[in-house]
Amino acid sequence: MYFKIKYVFNCQLQIINILAHQKVKKVYLVTMDSKTFAIITDIHSNLESLNKALEIINSRKDIDQIICLGDCFALGPEPEKTMETLKSITNCIFIRGNHDRYLLEKLWEEEQPSLEGMDPADPICQAIVKNEKWTADLLGKDGIEFCSKMKIAHREIIGQTLIEFSHAWYKRDDKPPSVKEGLKWKEHLSQLNPKVKNFVFIHGHVHIPRHQIIENLTILCQGATGLPFDRDPRGSVAFLKVENEQILWEVERYNYNINITSSQLEKRKPPFYTNLKNTIRLASIRNDLQ
Repeated sequence: MYFKIKYVFNCQLQIINILAHQKVKKVYLVTMDSKTFAIITDIHSNLESLNKALEIINSRKDIDQIICLGDCFALGPEPEKTMETLKSITNCIFIRGNHDRYLLEKLWEEEQPSLEGMDPADPICQAIVKNEKWTADLLGKDGIEFCSKMKIAHREIIGQTLIEFSHAWYKRDDKPPSVKEGLKWKEHLSQLNPKVKNFVFIHGHVHIPRHQIIENLTILCQGATGLPFDRDPRGSVAFLKVENEQILWEVERYNYNINITSSQLEKRKPPFYTNLKNTIRLASIRNDLQ
């Protein structure tokens, strides 16, 4: 499955280093005049929703760059086919999410594995950890290699607008910045880039939409492509167009065959699958339902 990308040439490319709490990663800073991004995020091996998102992206003729904001595999039913599909996207930039990091770190091998502040003794936490191992076993070495090549963040300057993409934030991958933190981030970057007039920060992770504008800072999240939590079970794909200093943000919510994803979960029975069937159906975390 291949997707046409309109390449933009004659751009200046600088490499900068961003320090994440895991390790130092390179983030690319690209400067040009106008650009349109297509964004997918938090797929969680929901292959049916991913395919629909890519169908929507490929139907447009104005996309310069596809970006995936991470959490590609864990929890859902089809990690192998999801990886195959993601690999087929031409020139896609992949940002690493916290669940992608868990695969690299082999979270399940810790003495008391936990994630996102959960109690290690909580059966929900234990089931999710088992799911991480199930996913890693299916992806094998190819999955480790794929996740290890992901970036912590990606930054570009379009005209006088600076945009940064991250799963949550470059400082951490399990909690996006607050407004206060975002303003500090903007002030720091404005000193480094005095010609920049607008700052845009785009993240995933929370699985619910976010659209905040504070002065010349815009913070955006489309929700989730594969596992929304906003009580709207439709998937989401986002489009960001920056041109003539205008920031155009479009989120397209789409229907896909949820029954296929639910059947895949039932057939493969990954750890935590009954909870996931409810989450996909209700677009809400309902671990109280069986």
